Amino acid sequence: MSELSFEQLLEESLKTIRTGEVVTGTVIGVKEDEIILNIGYKSDGIISKNEYTNDSSLDLTSVVNVGDEMEAKVLKVNDGEGQVLLSYKRLAVDRGNKRLEEAFNSGEILTAKVVQVLDGGLSVNVDGARVFIPASLVSDSYEKNLDKYADQEIEFVITEFNPRKRRIIGNRKQLLMAKKAEMQKELFERIEVGQTVEGIVKNITDFGAFIDLGGADGLLHISEMSWGRVENPKKVFKVGEEIRAFIKDINGDKIALSLKFPEENPWVRAAENYAVGNIVTGRVARMTDFGAFVELEPGIDALLHVSQISRQHVEKPSDVLAIGEEIEAKVVDFNGEDKKISLSMKVLEAPAEPVADEFIEESGEEAMTEE
Repeated sequence: MSELSFEQLLEESLKTIRTGEVVTGTVIGVKEDEIILNIGYKSDGIISKNEYTNDSSLDLTSVVNVGDEMEAKVLKVNDGEGQVLLSYKRLAVDRGNKRLEEAFNSGEILTAKVVQVLDGGLSVNVDGARVFIPASLVSDSYEKNLDKYADQEIEFVITEFNPRKRRIIGNRKQLLMAKKAEMQKELFERIEVGQTVEGIVKNITDFGAFIDLGGADGLLHISEMSWGRVENPKKVFKVGEEIRAFIKDINGDKIALSLKFPEENPWVRAAENYAVGNIVTGRVARMTDFGAFVELEPGIDALLHVSQISRQHVEKPSDVLAIGEEIEAKVVDFNGEDKKISLSMKVLEAPAEPVADEFIEESGEEAMTEE
């Protein structure tokens, strides 16, 4: 039996490796685009930049040092030049996929940073594995622009896991809806009709504004925005504005809000302010053929009948008045029960002087005297 050569003894002392195996090695060399590892095999292992990171601008010397211990996945035992091709990135992806599979099976809530905003959604990275969150699953409401999520850490769950097809889907919407449902339950347990609440203007339409009360939205209808008249809600409120309102009605999961606080009702003091005989100032708010409606203060309009505009004959109010014009008039009727007030401008005018008749009479008397 012949003695084994030194090379044979050395080779037998070294471990054997297979493609796909995970090996541990010590960094013995680092270049800008390559890492060399001693993996206890007859050949050194090589990790190229592409197999370390997806960042093409990264200088490997800035993140890896000689003497560092690393794990990597074997891609090829012999690259044709006697070296072992390794991948650090793919090992991370494998481990990340295992982590995601566990989270998928358990329903665990994950937190990760958004690494890319795409046309159809967001891309996040979990331990080296990529998760795609479609735009429809990013929020519980439609968002046209997702740029605000760039570099942000977000929570989500894995609702689809198929690494073979490279389809790992995250869902943030599900968490938001669950949280909203819990907040909604808590909100409805503590609110009641007549209660004053604070909220934030979420959306404004032609007929009203939706107010986020923290768990549910309340509708502030245009007719409940003021004791006065509101023509356009968008001129009164802004999205994001904080407001204080009271709950007028609760019907199932619908909340009706109002800013017409009873103690601020202008009709409470109207009998005193607009008693018959009082002279008042108001603004012409709208006109009809039979008269003009004058706003005395927000929530109180009075009728100025066409016959009460002037001692002169007026065919229709628009002939002598204009919308927005300020006028002075006298209260000639007050009906608090029906919330009706009648005005007159005519009674404030001085009566016309009978100049012509007096002149004729005086002229006749003078003529008789002279005779």
